[in-house]
Amino acid sequence: QVQLVESGGGLVQAGGSLRLSCIASGRISSSNNIMGWYRQTPGKEREVVAIAGTGGAANYAPAVKGRFTISRDNAKNTVELQMDSLKPEDTANYYCYLFQPTEAMTSWGKGTLVTVSP
Repeated sequence: QVQLVESGGGLVQAGGSLRLSCIASGRISSSNNIMGWYRQTPGKEREVVAIAGTGGAANYAPAVKGRFTISRDNAKNTVELQMDSLKPEDTANYYCYLFQPTEAMTSWGKGTLVTVSP
């Protein structure tokens, strides 16, 4: 069983910054997995924000590219999301994500709320 615990959400004014953190525990293949962040607002589907493989290659949603930076520590099974130049449209619940292809397993955190005021 895998557990993902997020932290770092909160309220910030437009133009400000927040840093989200996620720690994964349990049965994890540290050598081959993808960790990252998705977000969701009421009435909309969950969408990818940023993901990174164990090799470090990262992919970003066009809406956040250049403003958000994902980083991970494979040894500690952690992933972080530095969010700069935040906009009101970034307001959402942000979910930590872990995909282990060898286990065919996808795991999610419970989410952390980010609110960006105008």
